[in-house]
Amino acid sequence: LGGLRWRAHVAGLTSWAVALVIAVSVYAMPVSMALATSVHGLVYGLFPIVWILLCAIWMYQVTVISGRFDDLRSTFFLISDDPRVLGLLIAFCFGGLLEALAGFGAPVAITAVMLIAVGFSALRAAVTALLANTVPVAFGAVGLPVLIAAKTAGLPVSAVAPISGRICALLCLVVPFLLLAVMDGRKGIAQCWPIGLFIGVIFGAVKWVVSGTDLYNLTEIFAAVISVGAAIAFLRVWTPIGGQEAVPRVGRPLDADLEGEAVPVAPADTTGLTRSRILMALVPYILVIAVFSIAAVPAVKTSLTATDVTVGWPGLSGLLTTAGTTSPHATFTFSWLSNPGTLLALVAVLVGLIYRVSPRDLFGELWANVVKLRLAMVTIGSVVALAFVMGDSGQTLALGLWIAGAGAFYPFVAPVLGWIGTYVTGSDTSANLLFSSLQASVGDQIGHKELLVGAGAAGGVVGKMISPQSLAIAASAIGIAGSESTILRAVFTWSLLLLVFMCLISGLASTPVLAWILP
Repeated sequence: LGGLRWRAHVAGLTSWAVALVIAVSVYAMPVSMALATSVHGLVYGLFPIVWILLCAIWMYQVTVISGRFDDLRSTFFLISDDPRVLGLLIAFCFGGLLEALAGFGAPVAITAVMLIAVGFSALRAAVTALLANTVPVAFGAVGLPVLIAAKTAGLPVSAVAPISGRICALLCLVVPFLLLAVMDGRKGIAQCWPIGLFIGVIFGAVKWVVSGTDLYNLTEIFAAVISVGAAIAFLRVWTPIGGQEAVPRVGRPLDADLEGEAVPVAPADTTGLTRSRILMALVPYILVIAVFSIAAVPAVKTSLTATDVTVGWPGLSGLLTTAGTTSPHATFTFSWLSNPGTLLALVAVLVGLIYRVSPRDLFGELWANVVKLRLAMVTIGSVVALAFVMGDSGQTLALGLWIAGAGAFYPFVAPVLGWIGTYVTGSDTSANLLFSSLQASVGDQIGHKELLVGAGAAGGVVGKMISPQSLAIAASAIGIAGSESTILRAVFTWSLLLLVFMCLISGLASTPVLAWILP
């Protein structure tokens, strides 16, 4: 993607083929098993991952064809007429809320199109959405990644969640400034640093506190909601300068060949907005919050997951983990009702009914998006197939074992395992399944067991933005097929910088310098 600038679906299929050959020829994986786990990965990539992406974009498109999205854009400008401030609120705060409730790429898809609506160029919107979708990942999907990290390592979640939360809380002090740099360069930082600092401090402080309580799984929900409310109050006493001058800059294409000429954005007209129009414009996102919040209630969640259908996957009945237990890939769970994509589909239908969109237009838009996302489906399916083959054959573990050879210096590189795992699999949860037991084993040898597991889970958040899955989702959301390589080159340096930052925090936390951040 980055060096040869291949199209994402070609790069994905080629990489899977290389991993398949290595699995069979070097790691002695039976051909039939390697093919079976590849097909399993392909199917998992289509459902639930592509299904979630498809329904997230479908929900957005329903608001567009109904004409209500223009009102939403105008509503944003009631908060501030500065696109950089709106970028922080949409990508960082609202995106964090979506990650907490849904995850699986939905925050990137939804916030990218929202940013375009307030005047961002397509690629700038994608890069902003990906960079913002870092901080909340460890506690995304109602705390699932950090819970899995603790379970896999054989530790109580109360020992791991505060460490991941505090490392990511410190990350909150950095990411808003990087977002301002992406949105508007040095002027963005110079003119909007107070709101960036304020949001970062509030978001981070809430993460620091809540992640250490029994409500750790609601960490991102509390952080997102409180930071939005605090930011709106802050904007009543502080007004950024240079907002109007920034409008053409945030709308300037990052790659004119891909994006074409900048599209002039007309100033938002808020004079005709009434309370009812504002409420109707917010309906889709109120429904997203309501539906996912209800689905997260333990009794409701249990009822939904009770409808899951689990079947053995042909050809993988003998597949084992390194611990000698049956691999989770030996079965496939069809979560047809509890899946976030299905919940987003429900929201899309409800929005269509409320906005009085005809069934023909409603489901016609769904089919139009299926056609539009066909190459993204190939990309995501092949990348997940790649992840399954690398994981089940032992290739990903080999990378982890190699890094674990760092010895006493290991706390400084512990986040790298999470970074690699999330990059390969596209999921911090999957990365924790792969590496948390290894982190715990190294911790048994050199000490700092809880720190290593928590740092690994935190490290995965900065690998999310460069995952081919995330790149394909972002490219599809902005409607520029084949832009994955351009997006990767734009975000890769940020990912490395944030990884180095997290490695320093993790390493120094194992010394008296930052040991005070540990619970």
